[in-house]
Amino acid sequence: MLVHIVMFKFKEENKKANIIQAKQMLENLMGAVPTLKSIDVGVNFIEADRAMDLSLIAVFESKGGLDAYDKHPEHQKVVTFIKSVVEYSKAVDYHKSEV
Repeated sequence: MLVHIVMFKFKEENKKANIIQAKQMLENLMGAVPTLKSIDVGVNFIEADRAMDLSLIAVFESKGGLDAYDKHPEHQKVVTFIKSVVEYSKAVDYHKSEV
């Protein structure tokens, strides 16, 4: 399994509304993108300098699944919106060991 984590720092303009919209759009990818096995999207509630505003944890069976997700038209719509409302994002991808 491959885990894909992304954290977003949103611009101040319309911040709350944009976070809510981004969360909904990301959650709507479940079922729309066949290679997406699960997705968890969370809104930060702690104010701190190092805090990000929104995070997602998505799971795929392989890197090929992540690549297909990345190129999927529904995901690209989300990417276009998010890029317009965030200051920056950080990501990490790793293989999850089966125990």
